[in-house]
Amino acid sequence: MPTFYDCTPAPSPRRARIVLAEKGIAHEVRIIDLSKQEQLTPEFRAINPACTVPVLVLEDGGVLTDNAGIAAWAEAVQPDPPLLGTTALEKAAVASWNAKIEGECFMAIAEVLRNTARGMVNRALPGPHNYPQIPELAERGRMRLPHFLDRFEEHIQGREWAAIDMFSLADITAGVALDFAGWVKIDVEAGRPAIAAWRARLKQRPSFSL
Repeated sequence: MPTFYDCTPAPSPRRARIVLAEKGIAHEVRIIDLSKQEQLTPEFRAINPACTVPVLVLEDGGVLTDNAGIAAWAEAVQPDPPLLGTTALEKAAVASWNAKIEGECFMAIAEVLRNTARGMVNRALPGPHNYPQIPELAERGRMRLPHFLDRFEEHIQGREWAAIDMFSLADITAGVALDFAGWVKIDVEAGRPAIAAWRARLKQRPSFSL
């Protein structure tokens, strides 16, 4: 059985946690407490030198250290239900929207949080190295996020799901990202009824309560 290294409050491992739940892939869980910097211990560095979660250690000893790898592996070993699309065009749409959400939404929120949170002084980027906070990056993140949200609101109008006509990895990434926005006190639903309706659909899925 694979072993999943998780940190329950953190958004990045939550994405992988939802993927595994949607796929019904059984796994053991080990918690890495980021607030106590357990990701920087020698024991965890031996598993993932990048000092980040999620990590999925496979039964054959393979180690997957990011959401992209975990999602690709999960899709390959458990094709149903499909999360990356089924046709060539669907796969392209899921990959495209997932990348947009990561770069334009997730990273904008992370810029705000990691460059303002008191607990992240000198930890403005995840990983083994310390980096100082840059207040201007937080300001830029706050500017970037509404631009993405307005674009996403227009895109999601009249659609059930984010990328294709079925729930996909893009919905997982966007759903977790928009929940993450609450950490920096940004109301993603204000004036955006289509986003609000889409988020309500996500909340009906058991995996999103994890």
